[in-house]
Amino acid sequence: MYSAEQIEKIHRACIIAAGVLTALEKNISEGISTFELDKIAREFIAARKAKPAFLGYRGYPAALCTSINEVVVHGIPSKKVKLRQGDIVGIDVGVFLDGYYGDTARTFKVGTIRKEAQTLLKATYEALMQGIGQVVEGNRISDISHAVESHARRYGFSAVREFVGHGVGASLHEEPSIPNFGEPGKGPRIVEGMVLAIEPMINAGSFEVKVREDGWTAVTADGSLSAHFEHTVAVVNGKAKILTEWG
Repeated sequence: MYSAEQIEKIHRACIIAAGVLTALEKNISEGISTFELDKIAREFIAARKAKPAFLGYRGYPAALCTSINEVVVHGIPSKKVKLRQGDIVGIDVGVFLDGYYGDTARTFKVGTIRKEAQTLLKATYEALMQGIGQVVEGNRISDISHAVESHARRYGFSAVREFVGHGVGASLHEEPSIPNFGEPGKGPRIVEGMVLAIEPMINAGSFEVKVREDGWTAVTADGSLSAHFEHTVAVVNGKAKILTEWG
């Protein structure tokens, strides 16, 4: 558990991470490469005397994960990969500042997207907020999981099982793990001072995924669209305080 002073330090890292996504939103358009988006993110983070949390993490080669259409998570930025009209792109970013981490993700649309994609983005963001709504002192971690999956199912979508949310703070990934599926009333109790990265990854088709040969890029097994939203939240005064509010 983290003290109020530590949570404030985590919050500072989170503000920068959220700021990256706000800055990138202005640059997301047809023809821009994911490499260029990564460059913008690195410059934004460096200007605030922070560091990209993902760069070099377990050998990961970039500051962002840029996941387009059927890519669920961990898409690697590339000069060869350019956004196209009608794409959706999930952007995940972590920031390290003064000993603490912040972590957040959003899925953006590129121009006009088809109705299924619009619905998927809406459902995934709503699932995130439903999960955050369960971050109440005394509840259990799986109450978050159940809320996320239940909401996805209402739309006929499925929650990815292979990748999960997590604690965050002095390390990028800490206990507890926060699956996006499962029955309520299980797992650790939610207590004051917890800091959690809640991140629904929702597929339009099956929940099954596979990882490409690069060892990072996870895609839907059936080729369906996938969306990803993430906030870092702290338990403050018995309920969730979102630390990664997007501008």
